[in-house]
Amino acid sequence: MALRRILHYPEPLLAQRSVSVEYIDEQLISVVADMVDTMYAAPGVGLAAPQIGVLKRVIIIDCGSKEEPELIRAVNPQIIDSHGECNEEEGCLSVPDYYACVKRKSWIKVRYQNMQGKWIEQECEGLLAIAFQHEIDHLDGKLFVDRLSSLKKGMFRKKYKQIQEQQREQL
Repeated sequence: MALRRILHYPEPLLAQRSVSVEYIDEQLISVVADMVDTMYAAPGVGLAAPQIGVLKRVIIIDCGSKEEPELIRAVNPQIIDSHGECNEEEGCLSVPDYYACVKRKSWIKVRYQNMQGKWIEQECEGLLAIAFQHEIDHLDGKLFVDRLSSLKKGMFRKKYKQIQEQQREQL
């Protein structure tokens, strides 16, 4: 498979809503395989198709360990139930070197298709629940920084501009 370039904020494509997958064909299977390689190489615990420029409702998540990976390939994922609240620090492969606390649901129930097209329902909590919410946000054109208060968004934009300038100087 191949490593894909991960799009970075403020890339406009990241703010677009993804379309549902009608058919799981060889092309989609190839995209998902590239997503897996790209996520592990980054390294990250999740990746949504829009992050590599594909506006399809597909995410991958692995909250396992290197010794025991727990890779989930989810097509057309949706949250069908949720409760509780948590406020954990998040980062994103599309917003490198920036982390912030984000309010999320602490427990969710998701429904998605696996790569064979079978519908799966799964209850999630902890990091897995956060990862599903984070990646599904990408499918809806939202980044984790979009969930910050307006004050924190302003701080983010200022800090992220500094981070980008530092990266340019290093080149």
